[in-house]
Amino acid sequence: MSKARIGIVISTTREGRFGDKPAKWIRDIAASRSDMELEIVDLRDYPLPFFNEAASPLWATPKNEVARRWARKVAELDGFIFVTAEYNHGIPAVLKNALDYAYKEFNRKPAAYVGYGGVGGARAIEQLRMVNIELQMAATRSAVHIGGSDFMGMFLEGKTFADLPHLEPAAQAMLDDLSWWVKALKAARAAAASATTDLAEKEHA
Repeated sequence: MSKARIGIVISTTREGRFGDKPAKWIRDIAASRSDMELEIVDLRDYPLPFFNEAASPLWATPKNEVARRWARKVAELDGFIFVTAEYNHGIPAVLKNALDYAYKEFNRKPAAYVGYGGVGGARAIEQLRMVNIELQMAATRSAVHIGGSDFMGMFLEGKTFADLPHLEPAAQAMLDDLSWWVKALKAARAAAASATTDLAEKEHA
């Protein structure tokens, strides 16, 4: 079986953001795995305006070309790791906006989480899980929470993930969980597509 394609989505675009560090850390941890290959998907590369379409992507394809390019990238991927900050107990606006610009491309795919900031981004992750479920995604249980002294140590004191080895078991558990769901959902999507094709062929026979 070919490796699953996983997108590590960095949730913020502001100058001086922290998100690059955990995104690269997760990518490096997963580099030795035989079941998935990870790529960083940076929302800076998709400068979407605030949602301004006539209808949700559930009902109509966006007219904005950046949104179309974003949807094509989402469609290429088998699963996602959202690396998210926590802003006022919620997810960053640019991430919510990006999620609103695609729909079917997210359907039946798993999502895993790395949070940082207040209480390890836990409240943002819980909010993000609800949004992902509305997009018909499978929100996984395992997550990485970088909070308190760990976050401040890296953000302000120059520490690196090498100084925080206790975070790696959570990362490995998250990747194992994500891998299971990727395989299960990829097989289910393939079976559903095959059944649809067979039905169409019978109707036109």
